[in-house]
Amino acid sequence: MYDVFSLPEFRFPEGFLWGSATAGHQVEGDNIHSDHWKWEQEGECEEPSGKACDNWRLFREDVKLVASLGHRAYRYSVEWSRIEPEEGRFDPAALDHYKEMSELLKRNGIATYVTLNHFTVPQWFAARGGFQERENIPYFLRYVEKVVKALAGLVDSYLVFNESFHTRGDSRRGFNFLIAHARAYRLIKSLCDVPVSSAHMAVQPYPNRYYDELDRLMAAYRDFQYNGCFLHAIATGELISPFTEAESCPELKGALDYWAVNLYTRTLVDSRRADLAAPRFPHKKLRMIDRDFYLEEMYPEGMTAMLERFRDKPVYITENGCSCRDDRFRIVYLTLYLSAVHDAIQRGADVRGYLYWSLMDNYEWNSFTPRFGLVDVDFRTFRRTPKPSAAFFREIIEHNGFSQAILRKYLHELPTLEKP
Repeated sequence: MYDVFSLPEFRFPEGFLWGSATAGHQVEGDNIHSDHWKWEQEGECEEPSGKACDNWRLFREDVKLVASLGHRAYRYSVEWSRIEPEEGRFDPAALDHYKEMSELLKRNGIATYVTLNHFTVPQWFAARGGFQERENIPYFLRYVEKVVKALAGLVDSYLVFNESFHTRGDSRRGFNFLIAHARAYRLIKSLCDVPVSSAHMAVQPYPNRYYDELDRLMAAYRDFQYNGCFLHAIATGELISPFTEAESCPELKGALDYWAVNLYTRTLVDSRRADLAAPRFPHKKLRMIDRDFYLEEMYPEGMTAMLERFRDKPVYITENGCSCRDDRFRIVYLTLYLSAVHDAIQRGADVRGYLYWSLMDNYEWNSFTPRFGLVDVDFRTFRRTPKPSAAFFREIIEHNGFSQAILRKYLHELPTLEKP
């Protein structure tokens, strides 16, 4: 039981960066040249993205929204499939769109964190084998160079990839992403002087039976696939993963300027199952939307533990958020996880910023049902309506910290899943 009404006040270091995040395919709409759009049209998903949040048309309104909520940083992605819809044909209008958006953000005093690849790729690139084939990396680098030159002076930081480095299932593909990151990092640093990283999905494997030797061993195995491989590669330039021939990539050593950490909750590991996946403990499961979802637990102590692993460089939390229908759960979630971030700072982690996922409800890769946003979106009219959690977060930003006065202004009792 977490009692947020008993939490003491806490404040963050001066200059702490607050903001939110989105991804192009999930908010822009009509991303028709992407591989994910093709997959959606083939009927493989629950529902297609369509116009998503119609952000491609409403981006000016959304920049004003970001500013009105007090956010001082915004993470967004540029869509390769819009910029290079056909191999070798670059669309200047798409580049101008992202340039105007970046200019608007800068004009409003909002730091720009640009992700160059947030999962989706052009259909032509996917047809070539995508990042599965190492010889395709030069196509990606050509695109990176085009974007960085077009957005010169408008980007405060680049994130090359989003959550692409794990070696679960296919170590070679994970290795290719790491090599592509290293080459893109060196390329960007040769073109401009801004911090560069890639957003890492800090999955937290936890043994289903804590004192069972095999569950603990398999949890450690999963942890290396998700986290250890990436951390080791950046520290040494060596690519290693269980049951895979090791490789050397010297240009990968030290190839990021800060740790960009995406963190939600833990995953349970059961050595008695072929896929190692265990269901949530019943006493921890929170079914906060009207369907089963993989993020159904609040585990803020995992945030503190994970951040302690990233001690050699500054850390920015580039995603952390809660999918729920009852916005009160989001206020509880923010309170608990920000408290955990503060605890990690007190323990010595150099955490310098927090970007909530996400700015608005969006397309969650397969469905519109999950709701992560601080802002509600009516997917018929595309009207944006800030939720109470958005106002709560704005006051957290204004005070650079948490107090019971802020909490009790927006939360009067702990939420429950029980229906009246």
